[in-house]
Amino acid sequence: MASSVETGGSWATQEDIALCQSWVNVSHDPITGNEMKFHHMWSKIHGEFCQRSSSIRTEMALSSRWKLLNKELGKWRNALAKARENIRNGQNLSDEIIQAQMWFGAMGQGKKSFVHFQCWEVVKNCSRFKIILTGPPVVLNETPLHDSPSTDSPLDSPMEIESPLPRPPRPIGRKAAKSKRGGTSNNECVQLLEQIAKNTSLRIERDLKRDALDMAREEAFAIQQQQAQEKDMDDREMKIMAMDTSHMSPETKAYWTLRRRDVMRRKLFQDDGPSNTDWLNDENH
Repeated sequence: MASSVETGGSWATQEDIALCQSWVNVSHDPITGNEMKFHHMWSKIHGEFCQRSSSIRTEMALSSRWKLLNKELGKWRNALAKARENIRNGQNLSDEIIQAQMWFGAMGQGKKSFVHFQCWEVVKNCSRFKIILTGPPVVLNETPLHDSPSTDSPLDSPMEIESPLPRPPRPIGRKAAKSKRGGTSNNECVQLLEQIAKNTSLRIERDLKRDALDMAREEAFAIQQQQAQEKDMDDREMKIMAMDTSHMSPETKAYWTLRRRDVMRRKLFQDDGPSNTDWLNDENH
């Protein structure tokens, strides 16, 4: 039975990694990377892929798969950038990956969670996927340590020396006032984000379990198909071996004799290897 790879079935993780590595090596070649035509580029990527993987995939299959991976990796890059911006700006302290998964799912247009982490490690330093933070860094509210000196000198007013007036309290800055007003809302936002992160983590865990169950079912189905094919082959071979040739013509009898020898040759080769089929070859001479 042909494997799923040979028939163009589902892609294995190692195939995706090999495809990403091949794309990086070819498209980022410092000599020819920016000057190749589309067909020539995918011809070279296909050659690289065949060297890295034993899978049988056509250029068109590689190109189609890369379109899907490119879309997923681009979404993950944007989600991860958003999560890093939030942490950099002090908006929350939740786990970066969980936040990124939350943003990834919120973007829609595809899967709800990102799973191609090994592919991301291959392409994350490429210019297309490199994350460059653009938000302003967190800075503390800077206030002067001393008030500006008064224009009136105490020497000009003896009464101020004898009975100084109490100095009014320094008004708080605008940033501090906003921070004070937003303290309660920030706490609520943090609690909400923590709850969202928890729900996202549970959903990711549920999706991983479901994917594992689907994979197990596919493997079990493939085993059943193989067993059914083997049983069908055994039934046909049993009919060949049990064929009554006593009433047949010499030509027909010779045909069924050859069929029986083929069956025996396959059985002996499967059981003990080619060394035990020599007697069949000797019998033909």
